[in-house]
Amino acid sequence: MDGACFRETLRTRRRWPDVMAVWKKDVHIEEERHVRANDREYNERFNYADNRIKTAKYNVFTFLPINLFEQFQRFANAYFLVLLILQLIPEISSLSWFTTIVPLVLVLTITAVKDATDDYFRHKSDQQVNTRQSQVLIKGKLQNEKWMNVRVGDIIKLENNQFVAADLLLLSSSEPYGLCYIETAELDGETNLKVRQALTVTSDLGDDAMKLADFNGEVICEPPNNKLDKFTGTLYWKDNKYPLDNEKLLLRGCVLRNTEWCFGLVIFAGLQTKLMQNCGGTKFKRTSIDKLMNTLVLWIFGFLICMGIILAIGNTIWEQSVGSNFWAYLQWKQLTINAVFSGFLTFWSYVIILNTVVPISLYVSVEVLRLGHSYFINWDRRMYYSRKDTPAEARTTTLNEELGQVEFIFSDKTGTLTQNIMVFNKCSINGKTYGDVYDESGHKVDITEKTPCVDFSFNPLMDRKFRYHDSSLVEAIKLEEPLVQDFFRLLALCHTVMPEERNEGELVYQAQSPDEGALVTAARNFGFVFRSRTPETITLYEMGQAVTYQLLAILDFNNVRKRMSVIVRNPKGQLKLYSKGADTIVFDRLDPSNEELMFTTSEHLNEFAGEGLRTLALAYKDLDEDVFDEWMKKLLFASTTLDNREEKLGDLYEEIEQGMMLLGATAIEDKLQEGVPETIACLTLANIKIWVLTGDKLETAMNIGYSCNMLRDDMNEVFIISGHTMLEVQQELRTAKERIVGPSREKFSSGLDTEKTELYSSDSVFEETIIAEYALIINGHSLAHALEADLEQILVDVACLCKTVICCRVTPLQKALVVELIKRHKRAVTLAIGDGANDVSMIKTAHIGVGISGQEGMQAVLASDYSFAQFRFLHRLLLVHGRWSYHRMCNFLCYFFYKNFAFTLVHFWYGFLCGFSAQTVYDQWFITLFNIVYTSLPVLAMGLFDQDVNEQYSLRYPNLYRPGQLNQLFNKRKFFTCTLQGVCTSFILFFIPYGAFMTAVRDDGAHISDQQAFAVTIATSLVIVVSIQIGLDTNYWTAVNHFFIWGSLAVYFAILFALHSDGIFTIFPNQFPYIGTARNSLNQKIVWLVILLTTVVCIMPMVAVRFIKADLYPTQTDKVRLLQQATRRQGPQEQNLRRVRRTSSRRSAYAFAHQQGYGELITSGKNMKVPTSSTSTYPLSSPTRGPADTSLGKNRRANNATNAAETTSTTSGFRRESVQNQEVTVEDFEDR
Repeated sequence: MDGACFRETLRTRRRWPDVMAVWKKDVHIEEERHVRANDREYNERFNYADNRIKTAKYNVFTFLPINLFEQFQRFANAYFLVLLILQLIPEISSLSWFTTIVPLVLVLTITAVKDATDDYFRHKSDQQVNTRQSQVLIKGKLQNEKWMNVRVGDIIKLENNQFVAADLLLLSSSEPYGLCYIETAELDGETNLKVRQALTVTSDLGDDAMKLADFNGEVICEPPNNKLDKFTGTLYWKDNKYPLDNEKLLLRGCVLRNTEWCFGLVIFAGLQTKLMQNCGGTKFKRTSIDKLMNTLVLWIFGFLICMGIILAIGNTIWEQSVGSNFWAYLQWKQLTINAVFSGFLTFWSYVIILNTVVPISLYVSVEVLRLGHSYFINWDRRMYYSRKDTPAEARTTTLNEELGQVEFIFSDKTGTLTQNIMVFNKCSINGKTYGDVYDESGHKVDITEKTPCVDFSFNPLMDRKFRYHDSSLVEAIKLEEPLVQDFFRLLALCHTVMPEERNEGELVYQAQSPDEGALVTAARNFGFVFRSRTPETITLYEMGQAVTYQLLAILDFNNVRKRMSVIVRNPKGQLKLYSKGADTIVFDRLDPSNEELMFTTSEHLNEFAGEGLRTLALAYKDLDEDVFDEWMKKLLFASTTLDNREEKLGDLYEEIEQGMMLLGATAIEDKLQEGVPETIACLTLANIKIWVLTGDKLETAMNIGYSCNMLRDDMNEVFIISGHTMLEVQQELRTAKERIVGPSREKFSSGLDTEKTELYSSDSVFEETIIAEYALIINGHSLAHALEADLEQILVDVACLCKTVICCRVTPLQKALVVELIKRHKRAVTLAIGDGANDVSMIKTAHIGVGISGQEGMQAVLASDYSFAQFRFLHRLLLVHGRWSYHRMCNFLCYFFYKNFAFTLVHFWYGFLCGFSAQTVYDQWFITLFNIVYTSLPVLAMGLFDQDVNEQYSLRYPNLYRPGQLNQLFNKRKFFTCTLQGVCTSFILFFIPYGAFMTAVRDDGAHISDQQAFAVTIATSLVIVVSIQIGLDTNYWTAVNHFFIWGSLAVYFAILFALHSDGIFTIFPNQFPYIGTARNSLNQKIVWLVILLTTVVCIMPMVAVRFIKADLYPTQTDKVRLLQQATRRQGPQEQNLRRVRRTSSRRSAYAFAHQQGYGELITSGKNMKVPTSSTSTYPLSSPTRGPADTSLGKNRRANNATNAAETTSTTSGFRRESVQNQEVTVEDFEDR
């Protein structure tokens, strides 16, 4: 729960005031922070935030007012409250106030209970975090305190694998030189370890409680902010001052790793920590249909006022011309004799009578439907992940139909698209590939969980979790093939991994990058076990024999070199250089004699890359002693020079790394979650744009893009935005835009913000980008400039013209800002999906937040609206549950408005024939029961169970999702259409019986046209018509539908006869005075003929219109439904998405998600507990820090022969193949 985010969090940009709340505890704005260690009295003067967190919205005292305020933001609730007040006035009310207050209180209560339940769980999770224990130094002793009791200025102790409780200044640790290792997965999504180092003066404090208690240093630093990678401050202690930076700070949300203990001084606590600053506030999320309903309620209210005014004017005129003749007989009070005042009272009476155009039962029904749709998601076994016993969960019930309208998906990478697990998958050694499994006939077979694994029992130091299936590689090791042994020897020597042996033979590797951990683990299992290291030596166990190598130099990795090398002396005294890196980089530095092997290995690398594997090339070189001595002298001189040191070191590295001999290549699988490429391809066919927002490095993010088929070889161009200034970013974005739309059309494309339907149907720019596909990749530092007000519009333009957008090295706040940017500019429904605390901010900002219960904890799940265990379930959530929910809700609303306009407007027509007296057509019991009993269950059944097409066809034809994105099924036009149908139906319902009864007589010759018989005829016609209409609107019939429709008709007639029976009159003579009306009316043939005529005239025009429309202008849904009906006899056939495979020459995203600087750290001995020797033979190298590759992506078609480090490519025929198959199927059916 450390990563949970809060609405009370601090600052944000001025453009985003609704996403982040401003901290207002202090009257003044904090300009700098003063923190004195071990002095709570001093620090409390500044009223700094304590370490308590709060995600709950309410407490006992604020729940009722805040919740009611939120609920009455719905115009409908406020509307019914006003009606309730009017109904309490007897002079104008012809209906009982009871008919409004009961459903209104019911709706408010149900919603309040649901909100209270949600908030209870927030309180519970807050309590769980706030009551965690931490060791705080108080009066010279370590005492266990709850997290919420930790204060700024306290010194706390952390132990290995503990979460950091607040933002701490590192004082000392168990490691040499005050070093400690932290995992920042909850901040930036990266699982590789980061190093933090205390000041030398404080690291000497060690774990001595007395020394730490006497420490009274004062820190003056920056105020709380959201910059995760920046901290500036100064420590004042003992009349000296020491500069502080981000490398000395442990942030809340990090986990202490590979460090027994450390002590830290609390600088920021609670809501003022950097993690909390990066989190968006909880917003009251409402669907677009909810917002539209608010508008429609206002329109309906205006329509109601207009009808009331018309009828009030009619009453005034009628009273003056006709009604005045009856004043003497009716004995009215003198006050009410005035015709104008009578019209005024009539206006309010009709407002009450006609209020059922928006009955409150509509909102009760909507909540029931949403609850039912949520349970369908929870009960879906196909979204249940058995390995973790994790079902899908709808954590909110208010957003289900919005799932059918998503246009943009913002996804995290680590743990969301990937499993956050690196696996040694294949390799190529001396021109031979290993890793594939073949059957007895020599055919390649797919590797599954049932495929037998290689037996590593010959190696007592093996990692039991390691799985490999090709036994030929183990046989080569046992046969002692020299090149195979050198291959794994290189993997065991050339790295910066730190070993930890907790028990004898129980090795744990702490890798700076997961790639290196996978490679070293592979070498360990194949008999080359990396056991220990000192600054000068590396000890391996080679096939059970201990071998110690002298480590002479580490030529460290950086983004320019894209390789790492080590120089070692083996026990025989031979000098060896071992190197690994990007294949194109290593190939350029090979000896010419390797040309044939290089060609073969390159083919193998193409195969590996085509399977989405991350590749590295491995090479070695035998060094001459004299040459090496001379080179080391140059290196010593270069490492001590002040001018151009990094360039000179780089040149020396380049010099010795020439003429290497190729050993082979490795292929690591950054394991995607199951079904990720297929899911992305399916969602892309549904016209959903998927953006990846990740804290990972550019190369890592691009590699995952290729693995997921978001980036492909056949893309026209991949634009990389990596400028460091606003002008550079602006120029790169403009260049990209010109390349896409052309310079002459740039102005045109900036004005694309038109109505959505027109944009998609007629915009030639978008039609062009469907053919020409582009990708945009932007770095975090560039994104910071692009999000400024001056550049955000061009960023949106370029990004939306691209097929794929990947933002790398972004902070949690930047993720939320990108989501907010699209919400503001594109007015599209957004969905954010992630699994860590660094994703909480964007999850809360998006219209829909989805949390994956992954390896980074449950923070994202706790903040999400929906949760499940695997990314692949997302396409089912959207294309099945989302589309069905949207379809059902839209059909429900259209039908509900239709039936209520048909029901209510009969009173309007009757007003012209009853002297505008506010007399109702129906009796009061029919008005009360119509929406609650007679028509409630059939429409609920349709809203819960209806399917236009089944789930198999919903997944097989993703473009069926399109109508939801365009709001085609329920919009203002649809509302006018269904209300117009309702008005016409009400007109027919009233005037056909009225005209028929003008001259009709009973079978015995008596007159039939009494008011109650007239009311029964209209009411019966209405119930039958709306029942037939819902039957026409139902696409998927179940036993429940049949039972509810026919049952509702039966209940109507049962209640009708009961209300007009002798028995109920005997019990309640005043309430039920019309004895036998139903019986006397419905036993006449003419009444049934009138009901039949009315029903046919109401229904047949709509049947004819629908038939003609489906026949002449069929929608895609119509076509698929016909196809489904034609193939129904064959039984249900689930369409499994075919596995998407890559065939690509892409190898630039090599398996080396590494950071520079670790080579120097190792050779200096600062990170080792072994005393550093002062008799090192050679001075060791200092790594260079080169700029990241910022070149703009080259055009793929024109630069096929360019360096693969600048080429990003993959191919997938899935999209075109799927579209073609889909169109052929539908067209073939139409031809048949």
